[in-house]
Order: sequence, then C-alpha cells, then structure tokens
Amino acid sequence: MTKKVNDLDSMTDEVNKKTGELVHLNPTANATVQPVALMRLGLFVPNTDHAKSKSSVSTVKSTVDAFEDLYHLEVVKREGYKDISIRSERLDMATDFRVWLGIIRSIYDNGSFAGKLKLPFTKFLQNCGFDSKRSNKDMKKRIDESLMRLRGVTIQFRNETGSLTTGLVNSAHYSLTKNEVEIEGDPRLTDLYQMDYKVYLRLKAIDHLPRKESAQALYTFIESLPKNPAPVSMKRLRERLRLKSRIAYQNHIVRKALAELKEINYLEYSEFKRGRSVYFNITKRNPSLVPDKALKMNDTYAAEPQILDEAMISKISKLKDSGFTEEEIAKILITLDSK
Repeated sequence: MTKKVNDLDSMTDEVNKKTGELVHLNPTANATVQPVALMRLGLFVPNTDHAKSKSSVSTVKSTVDAFEDLYHLEVVKREGYKDISIRSERLDMATDFRVWLGIIRSIYDNGSFAGKLKLPFTKFLQNCGFDSKRSNKDMKKRIDESLMRLRGVTIQFRNETGSLTTGLVNSAHYSLTKNEVEIEGDPRLTDLYQMDYKVYLRLKAIDHLPRKESAQALYTFIESLPKNPAPVSMKRLRERLRLKSRIAYQNHIVRKALAELKEINYLEYSEFKRGRSVYFNITKRNPSLVPDKALKMNDTYAAEPQILDEAMISKISKLKDSGFTEEEIAKILITLDSK
C-alpha cells in the first residue's frame, strides 16, 4: 500500500529531550531525514585514498554484510531472509550522497511513493542541495553519472529457499525536452525509502567540512548512533570508510577526520585501548555546532535566560569560521549585549 503524507510525517517525529514534547522533523534545505542503515553502512564514502588513483578506487565494487542494518525491512520479515548483502562501487560524499539526499527529499515532497517519482530537474537540484541556477550541461552530466552509480548498487536477500536481487535505484531517466528527471525504485523497499528507522541529519556539519569527505562520512555514521553509544572501534570506523590503503594510513585518516569533527565543534571524544584494539568513546555530539561557552557566557551573563535566534546562531557560526575561539566569541557577545 502506498503511504501518504501523514504516514511519512509519523516517521519523521521525535521527542524533544528537554520538554518531552513530540516534535515533527521536517526535511529542509538545512536538514534531511535518512534511513539509519544507509548512514551506518559503508555506502557513501570518501573518494580519496592515496594508495590508488581516484578512478581505479571508484570503479572497484565491494560487498558488505547488511543483515544487521536491514533485518527490519518488511520484505525480510515476510520472506524470512537470513542473509542480506549490498554490492556497489564507491559512492562519494560530494555528489552521490547529495543526489541520494535529493531522492529522499523528493519522495517526502511528493507525499507518497509507489516506486516512481517525477519532477523538474531544477527542483531535483534544489533537493540535492545544489543551486538551481547551476542547471547547466556540466551539472546535468554530473547528476546523470551519479544516478548511474546509484543504479549500480545491488541489494541481495537470501534464505534457504531462494533469493531476491534488486537495486537501490532501479532506473533513472532524464528528459532533455521536458527538463525533468524520473527515478524508479523497488516498491518492495518502500519502508527503506520512506525513512523508517530514521536519523535527523543536519547538513550544517557537512557544509562546514568542504572537501573533507572522510570527516563527512564519519559524521553521518556517528550521528546515526543511538544515545550514549557504546565505544566504537577503530576497525569499525575503517570499515565505514572502506579505504584501501595500508592499515596505518587508514588509522591516520580516521584520527584526522575525528579531529576535524571536533574542530567544527560537533564532536567530543576520547581514545583508549583494550588489549591491542583501539576504541573511541563518544562523549558528546553537537549537530548545531554552536559553542557551549558562547551559550553560557560568564556566570552573571548566564544567570538570565538566553534566547538565541537564527540570526545570532548565524553570527556565532561566522565568528567560529573566521577563527575566533569560543572564549573570544563569548566576550564579543557579552560586549554586544551590554551595548
């Protein structure tokens, strides 16, 4: 059965941790609601690995075990599949992830999904997070090639009596005459497309990490973890990035990516060892990227309730981007308030 807007809405609700109030999570230009499974699996990964050229890395296909992340799908429960695998070439964060965001956002905007959606190309660009004014030949080629890579993602379900082989995107058609895009998925995967088992993914962190695809990919993984997550192993983070270089260099990339997430004020963590294995304890995630100290100010300033509007949050973000420390930002805001 095709799910309507209200059903989609119910899949994008969460409880406000402070008030206990049910809050509707509406996908916007600044945030998306994504299936948790596709954020945790190594599907969208950095397209940089110094061990090989970009072209040779991106065309190599690999297979990942996806049962733990996709066992809840209706088709799995109905058919009793015990083995699920996803085979694909590397899908990058810069284009492929954005195009996938566009597909999910377009499904949400459409209000229902019966396996197919059709919309103007400029609107699809907007849903991907690209400027609609960039609807030129180069962008169309970039989107077209990305849709081809997404079409190449193969999902296979198996049990003792048989198997089902399908794709993340079954077909994608772009019409030059109508300037519209038509995308078809497998209706048997409707509950995957329609954001069941969701994560509300703010795009601010990704926007603050231009050309840092390893950090972007780890952000999508870390943000999909449950509240107070168990320590995450270095091995699991390496698997998420699906790098092909030496282990020592992969560890360097993971540590650098985590440091970059800390730099933008998203992440606080500690590293420790259990035997010979390295783990990371995630102590805090801050998808708004607003510095705590800028919110707290000093003791006297923080004594009064503070309300930060979007303009103030934007100013704080710009100060942070300009290189000001959290202490300096707090002092600036105190000075502005006293005036």
